[in-house]
Amino acid sequence: MIRFLALFGLALMAACTNPNDLDEAPAYLGNFHLGHNVVVAPNLTKGPASREASKEEWIAAMTDAMTDRFGRYEGTKLYHLGVSVEGYVLAIPGVPLVASPKSALILNVTVWDDAKGGKLNTKPHLVTVVESFSGNTFLGSGLTQSKETQMLNLTRNAAKQIQNWMVQQNNELGWFEDDGVPANEKERPEAQEEAAPQAEAPTVAATESEEAPASALAETQNAAELANAAAEVIEEPEVVPPPAE
Repeated sequence: MIRFLALFGLALMAACTNPNDLDEAPAYLGNFHLGHNVVVAPNLTKGPASREASKEEWIAAMTDAMTDRFGRYEGTKLYHLGVSVEGYVLAIPGVPLVASPKSALILNVTVWDDAKGGKLNTKPHLVTVVESFSGNTFLGSGLTQSKETQMLNLTRNAAKQIQNWMVQQNNELGWFEDDGVPANEKERPEAQEEAAPQAEAPTVAATESEEAPASALAETQNAAELANAAAEVIEEPEVVPPPAE
């Protein structure tokens, strides 16, 4: 709990971002095409003065937000995204302008290169999110929004922050460039002017060999295996994944 309270303090200071751009062309991410979108919550912590939300609710909400944002990319290479939801606050009604808490979400994310069979970030990237400021949240979202709306806003903000981070990594490190050259060091291609060829179906899961056929993967990979795969992708020392069913 102490660790979560410290992270929650960081979340309150984190800059908000605008996630309402899903009807626009996605930000440039080179050859990115979404493979596995795996969300887990093995170490979920509820913060102080918060509504209750289950692991299953957070996994469903975050999975949808990631699919909505990253499923739009039509690059030529597959990348898997592993997200671990760590902690949250869903604001409850309080005294306006005095004790109205803010909603917040804390998670870790790891990007996996399918072709290389390895992680692009060896250490999980920490994302902290606070509710977007608007007329509906000026007095605290606990007064004006349902739990479901709070979760929708937080997960959409989280997905946008993850996108911003991935764009930065591609600009500086060339994560999603065919030649590995940082996008900032060359003329930026117009990724959305022409439709890129569709990527092939995933050939491997995070724990499969490169020889594993996509058909076998599709037949054998169930929910329990996805959870285990995500835990291995994330590999956060403090998170102990539940045993497979």
